[in-house]
Amino acid sequence: MSKATKRAVLVGCNYPNTKFRLQGCINDVLSMEDLISNEFGFDQDHVKCFIDEQGTSPEDFPTRANIMAALEEMVEDAVAGDVLFFHFSGHGTTLSTLKPGESYKEEEAIVPCDLNLITDMDLRYLIQKLKPGTSFTILSDSCHSGGLIDKDKEQIGPSRMKGIPFPVYYKARGISVGTIMNCLSSVTDAVTGVAHVVNTGSTIVESIGSALSGIFKKEVSREFLHPNEQTKLKSLTEDEGLLLSGCQANETSADLAGSELTDGKAHGAFTYAVVKVLNGKKGLSNKEVVKEVRKYLEEQGIEQHPCLYSSDGNADAPFLDTRDRKKAPADKHRAAAADDADETPNGRSRKLPIKY
Repeated sequence: MSKATKRAVLVGCNYPNTKFRLQGCINDVLSMEDLISNEFGFDQDHVKCFIDEQGTSPEDFPTRANIMAALEEMVEDAVAGDVLFFHFSGHGTTLSTLKPGESYKEEEAIVPCDLNLITDMDLRYLIQKLKPGTSFTILSDSCHSGGLIDKDKEQIGPSRMKGIPFPVYYKARGISVGTIMNCLSSVTDAVTGVAHVVNTGSTIVESIGSALSGIFKKEVSREFLHPNEQTKLKSLTEDEGLLLSGCQANETSADLAGSELTDGKAHGAFTYAVVKVLNGKKGLSNKEVVKEVRKYLEEQGIEQHPCLYSSDGNADAPFLDTRDRKKAPADKHRAAAADDADETPNGRSRKLPIKY
């Protein structure tokens, strides 16, 4: 039997030179890449990173096309026993629709650097292509990320914890559809599409779909394609897919400025807490990770409630399926640690992006 492979796609969008710029998303990718390489046995040859840092090559920029191509390749290449991981750090948004005779519907999406949305429908499509015996964990450090895997079982959900003020400066990792529409309307190819949907009274999903299609043609979310062009999606069973969300669907995720709380570097509160927890405790289940992260954020005075959506079995499985992990060879591509190893040294630097 061939050895299982661990594969990851890590995305950090700071949206530089825009009015919705963030600070900590690229740092999130750096710290997450270190964590999964050192503590969870991911080979750097199977980790693909996308960041919008100055000087990044076009093929490594976190556009929708690049991200989706990497995710689809990861899913296609996976075989039984493989562990797949997608980490997104950036803005999230929601899309609401209410048509005559239809019930209210709200969809969640993450926002690549080109604003060409990746919706929950796109992620459902990927999950349904998984081969039997593979696992796919999504960790999204973005606003409204609690609904990114549709119909998955909520293991740890909304909290009634009383909010307290944040202890440091932060910015919400969320961007409204209206803001995205304003940005798209300034692009020549989108003007006609925006004018059309305004004049016809279309829903917000139809509006932004038309605007995005005016720029990206058919390279848009399945959410925005004509019904005849959409791949038929079945309802997910509770055994397919696993989501650790940075917050509840109705909450925002914090982008923290550098301070003593984050060792002087800007970070997403959720990603920073996940890395902090997993560098300190070994062998945690998915449910235990979320509980420990919630505890850590509450202790730091951060009003944000990460959630877990998965089957009962996946909730109790070790994070990133480390149950059968063996110590990896000590070569230049891998730096896995045994469960009882010392804490990973700080201060490591690695040039990104890393080729997938």
